[in-house]
Amino acid sequence: VSGHAELAWVFNCVARIGWLNRMTQFKEKAGKNREKASVGLYDYPVLMAADILLYHADKVPVGEDQKQHLELTRDIAQKFNNDYAQRIRELGLGEEFFPLPEPVITGPATRVMSLKDGTKKMSKSDPSDLSRINLSDDADAIAKKIRKAKTDPEPLPEAVEGLKERPEAANLVGIYAALAGLPKEKVLEEFGGRGFADFKPALAELTVEKLAPINAEMKRLLEDPGYIDGVLAAGAERARAIAEPIWADVKRIVGFLG
Repeated sequence: VSGHAELAWVFNCVARIGWLNRMTQFKEKAGKNREKASVGLYDYPVLMAADILLYHADKVPVGEDQKQHLELTRDIAQKFNNDYAQRIRELGLGEEFFPLPEPVITGPATRVMSLKDGTKKMSKSDPSDLSRINLSDDADAIAKKIRKAKTDPEPLPEAVEGLKERPEAANLVGIYAALAGLPKEKVLEEFGGRGFADFKPALAELTVEKLAPINAEMKRLLEDPGYIDGVLAAGAERARAIAEPIWADVKRIVGFLG
């Protein structure tokens, strides 16, 4: 769907460098090598805004770590609406062309952290495979990673407040709660006061139970690339049906020809 890249360029002319300089994810990923980071990494939040607004989405399910990017999306949409307000009205496209999308953040594990450092997000780009659970991991790999996950020497607290200064404990409890479909309070009712020697095997067993069907389905699909290609093609066709009229209106608003 070419409209993603095309709309991103329009938004590059709307967004401000100061807005992008505030993006904490870029700072985390670039680290000390900021000057060597690619423009694509720096500008990625603008492409994300295009991904959302190309479909006039008004609600977006995101993790807690993506909330700032959605705030940027709202800023871009608002500035576009303000900058082109007269033209939008002239074309009969209403008072505001782009909606201001709201984040939908639900569940007890809105941000899953690294198994090796509870202060960092779990990421497939982390050099250590032990830092994350991959959907392709088998039962032995999952059990090993949880067994080796960083913890502290204290037993689990009996109340959620006791997790505040314990990022690794909070992360593992959050993962268990999300997989079990329980609030953290219920998890601590069962495991509060017990050590990680009791908790980790239970977490590993639950994780394997929940991810095994996903793992099996991934393997099945990967053995049928033709089916995957068909799904992607059908999805692209449905997406284009929504995106192309919106992109056509954007071109009329900003004055592009053709």
